[in-house]
Amino acid sequence: MGMNTSRTSSYQVVPLLTLALALFLTACGEVGAPLSGAVANGGGVKQERAVEAPDFGIVAYQGDDLLGGHETTFANVFAHGRPVVLNFWAGLCPPCRAEMPAFQRVADEYVGKVIFVGVDVGPYIGLGSQDDARRLLDELDIHYPAAYAADASPLQLYEVLSMPTTLFLTADGRLVHKQSGLLLETQLRTRVEALAAGSS
Repeated sequence: MGMNTSRTSSYQVVPLLTLALALFLTACGEVGAPLSGAVANGGGVKQERAVEAPDFGIVAYQGDDLLGGHETTFANVFAHGRPVVLNFWAGLCPPCRAEMPAFQRVADEYVGKVIFVGVDVGPYIGLGSQDDARRLLDELDIHYPAAYAADASPLQLYEVLSMPTTLFLTADGRLVHKQSGLLLETQLRTRVEALAAGSS
């Protein structure tokens, strides 16, 4: 994006970068919309399921089975009928690195009850390439489903103004909480426990 985004200062400029991008995308018109009927996949209907969460394209790094395929859309995650923790992150984002091990521990505790999905948006905000993202996943031994966004649309759709940003969604895609910035493990566990309890 023409800016010097070093490891030590990059997370400080992310709010400005993403705000500028969000305003640009808004000016260009709506790039996505909440799904109110069938879950769409590549222009075709995969299944009938009402989902409130805005949809966008993703390409899997890992967890294809839970994501609904290798090249798919976020809405397909809801086919499993479970609540979803959606975490936007980037390969060269220091706070993302700091919180991801806790995300993995909590994801392991709630396997089969809550689906964790990490979506890399680093290339769109100047915080790393897909190679950087893959290296981070490997280094931290992250194995919950992770993908990269096919385009910058989720930054506008979910009003991502800082890195990381985490959303807690019910099994039908309703947003119950949004956290901008790093989540402590205790905060994450409390939110996930409430999300799981609400779906039982």
